[in-house]
Amino acid sequence: MSVVVMSMGAYDEAEHERRERKNNTVDVSDDDDRTTYHGTVEYDSGDSAEALLDQFEEIKAGK
Repeated sequence: MSVVVMSMGAYDEAEHERRERKNNTVDVSDDDDRTTYHGTVEYDSGDSAEALLDQFEEIKAGK
């Protein structure tokens, strides 16, 4: 009796090739244009790490 065991994450060459073929055949229609974004992006870095830790301690204390 012969048992073939493949561990989780074992390399499967046939599956790799199948996925490679699938990913190389993406249909693109003429109306698939990328949108150009004009504007600015801003972000708020928020409170300092110390202020966030203080707030966390207040929450843990039930205040």
